[in-house]
Amino acid sequence: MSADIRIRHAEPADAAGLHALFSETPAYAGTLQPPYPSLDAWTRRLSGMPAHVVQLVADDAGTVVGAAGFEVLQHPRRRHVANLGMAVSETRRGEGIGRALLAATLDTAERWHGVRRIELEVYLDNAAAIALYTGHGFVREGVARGYALRDGGYVDVALMARLAPGA
Repeated sequence: MSADIRIRHAEPADAAGLHALFSETPAYAGTLQPPYPSLDAWTRRLSGMPAHVVQLVADDAGTVVGAAGFEVLQHPRRRHVANLGMAVSETRRGEGIGRALLAATLDTAERWHGVRRIELEVYLDNAAAIALYTGHGFVREGVARGYALRDGGYVDVALMARLAPGA
């Protein structure tokens, strides 16, 4: 990863960058984000983010090239759990941005939010993401068949989770 890329907390001024990232077909097709996101929706989302939601960005000289975030669950018996999501710009994949974003996200969740279990869903055809998650201690716990509508068809996901060291 380039030394110029900085992982930091997303700010309302990043709305345009996140809008551009999630306007890329691979970003919305690889996540549960809808296609054709509105800039206004991203502006509102970043302006009113609750404390139990953390959104990080990979910033390359003012351009958002990746994003990762988590939401700590609020049910009293599941407050030790967070759900993770992330995306990297199609033109910047393979540079280590995803690895850096994931490491920063895990560190923030586990060391600063008391998260002991991090869950995620990843499409079964996303081998690169599955390899990234596995390399960071996530294990496959199951498959959800017909989990999400993508490009007119229903697709399966792997349900993966990671327990914090010592959990």
